[in-house]
Amino acid sequence: MAVTLADLKVKLFTDGADKAQIVEMAKQAHIAGFTTNPSLLRKAGVSDYEAYARDLVEAVPDRHISFEVFSDEIDEIRAQARVIATWGAHVHVKLPVSTTRGETLYDLVRDLVQDGVKVNLTAIFAVPQVELGVAALAGGAPSIISVFAGRLADLGIDYVPAISKAVELSRATPNVEVIWASTREVWNVIEADRLGCQIITAPADVLKKLPALGSRTADELSLDAVKAFRADALATGLTLDLSSRRAAE
Repeated sequence: MAVTLADLKVKLFTDGADKAQIVEMAKQAHIAGFTTNPSLLRKAGVSDYEAYARDLVEAVPDRHISFEVFSDEIDEIRAQARVIATWGAHVHVKLPVSTTRGETLYDLVRDLVQDGVKVNLTAIFAVPQVELGVAALAGGAPSIISVFAGRLADLGIDYVPAISKAVELSRATPNVEVIWASTREVWNVIEADRLGCQIITAPADVLKKLPALGSRTADELSLDAVKAFRADALATGLTLDLSSRRAAE
């Protein structure tokens, strides 16, 4: 039986930093929140981080939104996290699992969530990171652990063990939800839903395809493809001279 948008239990977040796009996506009732990161901020041309973030929170005050720290020093990360947490009631502070030197941030995460800071622990790739991350988040403010399934898949690494462990642990940890991150295609949304992820964050161009779920059968798609090939061949003016072959026959 084909899956439709209405069948999905997983919450849908838009991954991006362009304000106009975020406001557009927020008009859709099935979009539950938004995630950003420094790479997306750079792409969007953001220079004044706090002004941008506060403006965005004002534009979508009723939705989850994640903003990431950008320091590489633990004390400064702590200070940035506390500032970002003041930007809105639905703001989650994105913290990477470690610094660029490989210093893990689990202790800092534990301190922040126990103080009421909502955390989105990000850049999670491995099962041990999942286990330590959920343990650090447990018992604190409502928080999220983001498993980068898409980036694992890009290198041919099975992401199911990390996702499944995160879902298993989150079910026993009431304040923690799992985000399927680095989404590449619509099928990832179906996978995330089937594996029990509470949330998936995806680019707007992926999410915009979801209303079409269940609208076409495999046979209909096949016929559509054949018709498209025929139409393009005619539009291109493709020809083959078959006269010599016919004469030989």
